[in-house]
Amino acid sequence: MIRFAALFTTALFAQSEIQPFLKTHCQSCHGEKMQMAQRRFDQLRLPVADQATHVLVEDMLNQLNAGKMPPPSTAQPDIASRKAVIDSLTAALQASTAKRNSTGGQTVLRRLNRREYLNTVGDLFHLDMLMFDPTGNFPRDQMAGYMDNIGDTLVTSGYLLEQYLAAAEQVVEKALPGNPRPAPQTWVFNDNFRQQQEFDYAHLAVHKQRYLSVYENSNSLRHEGAYAPIRAFAKGVPADGLYEIRVLAEALNRLNPYDVRLLGRDPEDPFRLGIVPGNDKAGPLHHPQPIEPLLAETVLKDGAPQWYTFRVWLDAGYTPRFTFPNGMIDSRRAFTQIIARYRQLLPEEVRNAEPGIYPARPIVLTHGKMPHIRIHEVNIQGPLNEPGPTPSELAIFGDKPFPPERIREILTNFAGRAYRRPARPEEVDRLMAVVERRVKDGKPPIEGLKTGLKAALASPAFIYLDERGKELSSSALAARLSYFLWSTTPDAALDLNKPNALLTQTRRLLNDPRSSAFINGFLDSWLNLRGLGDMPADRDAFLQFYALDLQAAMRRETRLFTRHLLDNNRTIVDFLNADYSFLNRNLAKHYGEPALPVDGGHKFRQVKLVNPNRGGLLGQGSVLTVTANGIETSAVTRGVWLLENILGDPLAPPPDNVPPIDPDVRGAKSMREILTKHRENPTCFSCHQKIDAPGFALENFDPIGAWRESYANSVPIDASGQLPGGKAFQNVAGLKEVLVERRDQFARMLTERLLTYACGRRMEASDRPRIDRIVSDLRAKGYGFRDLIELVVASETFRHK
Repeated sequence: MIRFAALFTTALFAQSEIQPFLKTHCQSCHGEKMQMAQRRFDQLRLPVADQATHVLVEDMLNQLNAGKMPPPSTAQPDIASRKAVIDSLTAALQASTAKRNSTGGQTVLRRLNRREYLNTVGDLFHLDMLMFDPTGNFPRDQMAGYMDNIGDTLVTSGYLLEQYLAAAEQVVEKALPGNPRPAPQTWVFNDNFRQQQEFDYAHLAVHKQRYLSVYENSNSLRHEGAYAPIRAFAKGVPADGLYEIRVLAEALNRLNPYDVRLLGRDPEDPFRLGIVPGNDKAGPLHHPQPIEPLLAETVLKDGAPQWYTFRVWLDAGYTPRFTFPNGMIDSRRAFTQIIARYRQLLPEEVRNAEPGIYPARPIVLTHGKMPHIRIHEVNIQGPLNEPGPTPSELAIFGDKPFPPERIREILTNFAGRAYRRPARPEEVDRLMAVVERRVKDGKPPIEGLKTGLKAALASPAFIYLDERGKELSSSALAARLSYFLWSTTPDAALDLNKPNALLTQTRRLLNDPRSSAFINGFLDSWLNLRGLGDMPADRDAFLQFYALDLQAAMRRETRLFTRHLLDNNRTIVDFLNADYSFLNRNLAKHYGEPALPVDGGHKFRQVKLVNPNRGGLLGQGSVLTVTANGIETSAVTRGVWLLENILGDPLAPPPDNVPPIDPDVRGAKSMREILTKHRENPTCFSCHQKIDAPGFALENFDPIGAWRESYANSVPIDASGQLPGGKAFQNVAGLKEVLVERRDQFARMLTERLLTYACGRRMEASDRPRIDRIVSDLRAKGYGFRDLIELVVASETFRHK
């Protein structure tokens, strides 16, 4: 958006460029005397001033790009003339679009997005939100680019308003259920462990269902033995609370005679036992469910069964399910292949058994060495709640009891927190009117209060951020700061009325663990990490992606890397070319880095990188996977991503009728040859001369970020290129050296993205001087990432609407 001024200026000059072209090639059919297809070009004026002209110019551009106009029967313009007119019309359309999307450099009224809503109600009521999602029926938040908090895209519909009311009902009832808290109970399970149908017959035949067994990791395709729920406890715990879970478990057959590729797990890694919640109302307990955070995890010791103790929070109705995070990737195949390939290791009486899955399971479990976790007993005790008021009651009532005469005081305090500013008397009056009407209908005062709390959560003062006025009030600025760095409402300590308070509070918020919300939200919005997994990797070609749980590891690497830059005020140049990263054993193996210590494969360490191509974002699997489609790579897709998210130089969308990139171009053996032929079309050359070079530099990385020297057809990969106006490079390491030289361009892009995320609006031409000032100050400070965030918060752009 900040390119709007340049685009507008280009459009002003376009008029003189296109008129001779139109007069020579177009106006005989689309002029004063004749308007074929109801198109008239002799009155066209640029820049584009209205929607009708925008549509007309768009139609002209599409026809020129497709080569349909001028008609083949007429005199044709030379390539240079056609390209000049296409460029001029493109600039005119871009300027028109930028002007139409402009908000005048101000943040429009914006509502909380879904993740902000969840964080906010959790903090207001002191609720554990791991298993509680009252926004399940909310429509998906619309995004601008990858940003999910831009005010003019966060529309509010009648349907969404209905969902706000329904969500408020769920939240308040969960916070104040009205039932006495149950006393702790103990449940013991040590027999009759029914599991899913696929295993029940085998477990009954082999050990009379005496054990609960886990075989696969949860990334498996069929989920046969990936989750081990307690069937007798399918209805889950009776109340929200902390529960102690004691498990008598053993790791069986970690070391075995079978091919590692068959089992899909590293035999050196000790077994890990995990616990995730399950709800039988959400679907089968032996399959993945929409809400299943990892509640606890431990590494199992080899040898005899041992007791392991966990303390986890469970919501009412949820039951613990046991998982094997580094288990096999396909137990069904492993059972049949052990019969087919390792008959000589089985007793003679079963060597001739059919290799089908039905006879294979009991034979292998009896006579084979199938690696799995065997659980002998599970004890569950809870809820282990502290005596006295619950956290939610303390959040609502404070440390005083609840007599009816306190309702106005309680609502005044709550509304002040919910509205992120002191509640006005007339606002509290409206909430009290709702309460009194409820009480008048015969409901007890506590029910009236709950209705008032629900009304506050459905109020525009809660749903929308108060960012009125040219300069934000202290409470509005505190809310902007809190939602920027915590994605939630300000806490009681966030007071901006003291000297130097803005800088002091920024540093306090960044030092708080809750700033992980900034790391996660900003990386999702800048790098599109939320899109990781939207195009799953092909299982046949990239099974290790699932066997090693690389998707989660890749996302964690980028988050830990960014956290390190923030906590240590490392230079933002590390985003471009660091010589270190944060890897676990599986990711190091995937990258071809030296092996890390055996630890179950899940612990992350800061690692000095051996391969210079790996340093920085362009060598991280998260970025390389999210810019591929799970099957193959595209130099165009990755090139466009790099231009937008590293250099801050976005391209206009390709014209509707631009010729597609044909992978079957005769004689083309590589992506470079395909794109070379594609660029022979003059309408494609101008964009692809910018896109292709950075895209080629990343071609050595396959669709899941593993290094390769050639394509599947054995054609060597040529990763060399040259950025427009830059020096040549031979590979991605050389590209990163060029990018480091352009650090100010990267700093400007990153500053713009941070301001967009922080203010909830696109940056425009009027913001450019302030962005330049931040970049200049950042350069003087040494390009520190924390320094950049502090400069963004201190900027006039952040402090104003």
